[in-house]
This record gives sequence, structure tokens and C-alpha cells, in this order.
Amino acid sequence: MMTGKRLIISALLLALVQIGFLIAGRAAILRDGKQVLLKVEPIDPRDLLRGDYIFLGYEISRIPVKLIANIPADKLVSDDTSIVVRLKKGADGYWQPTTAWFGAAPAPAAADEADIVGHINDGWGLREEGASITPDYGIERFYLPEGEGMAIQNDMRVRPFAVRVAIAGDGTPQIKALMDGDKTLFEEPLY
Repeated sequence: MMTGKRLIISALLLALVQIGFLIAGRAAILRDGKQVLLKVEPIDPRDLLRGDYIFLGYEISRIPVKLIANIPADKLVSDDTSIVVRLKKGADGYWQPTTAWFGAAPAPAAADEADIVGHINDGWGLREEGASITPDYGIERFYLPEGEGMAIQNDMRVRPFAVRVAIAGDGTPQIKALMDGDKTLFEEPLY
């Protein structure tokens, strides 16, 4: 039987191992993931508990329902499910959605494409003319040094900003860098 002290030490070691796996997984995506450039749309720059951030919207944040290739004929609204959005680089250098699937893509993306995985809540209408859904990709917030959020937020309203995103083979995205035009403002460290 383990003593209380050994039990506490074992629990702490297990917690450290889990944290290490989370950090290593994120670093692997940043290091090895396919990089795409997404044009951003600003929303709001402050979190009372975590400091300045910019809340980012993207062209891929609104997916027209007509791009979703596998909607069953009898399906009227979305379920709480994952969505795969296939991206392709446009002439302007930004990646845009070309098609999407609920669940999984039927085939891997070509070399000049990338699949990003998001999440859809239930209740989005799938049959209205011109309908769109709004996936959550987990890359909608970017935290900044204290005092810099509002200035960047204001700049985003007058000139183009983007994020460079690394996408793992399974479609998991991580923000790699915040870009002001061609200039890198902030880059995420691997660790």
C-alpha cells in the first residue's frame, strides 16, 4: 500500500507528464504542421483574467452551407459535431475554403491544399438559401503583451492583418504568428 507522501508524489509526476505531452504536442504542430496564412477580422481586445488579446475572425469563420459536401437530404439543422474545411491558397496569398464535410474528409488533401478541423454546435440551419455556419477552430484568440491589444485592434480596422497557422496532419490548427501585412508582429515559441 502506498503511503500518503508517495501517492502525492505519484500524482504530481503524472500531472507533470500530462503537461509535458500537451506542450510537446503543441510544439510538434508549430514545428511540423503545414503553414497557411489566414486574413483576420478584429473583434475585441481584453480579458480581465488573462490580459490583452485579440479575438480573431477569419474568412473561414463563416462557411456557406453550399460548400458542405455531405449533408444528408433529410437533415435540416446541424448537430454538435466536427467539421473538416479544405483550404486552398488564393491568388492574394491567403487560404480560403473550397469545400467542407461534417465528420471527416473522404480523401486526404492534395499537396497544394490543407484540411483544418473545427467544431460546429447544433442548431445551425442547413436548408435556408444563402445559409452559413460558424465553426470554432480553437484559434480565435491571440494573447498579447499587456497594453498592446487596443493599439493592434485599432490598426486591424485600417490595414490588413493575418495569422500564420500551422495545421497538423489530423487538421488541428495552432496560431504560429500574428502578421501586420508582411511584418511578423508576434511569433509563438515552440515551448
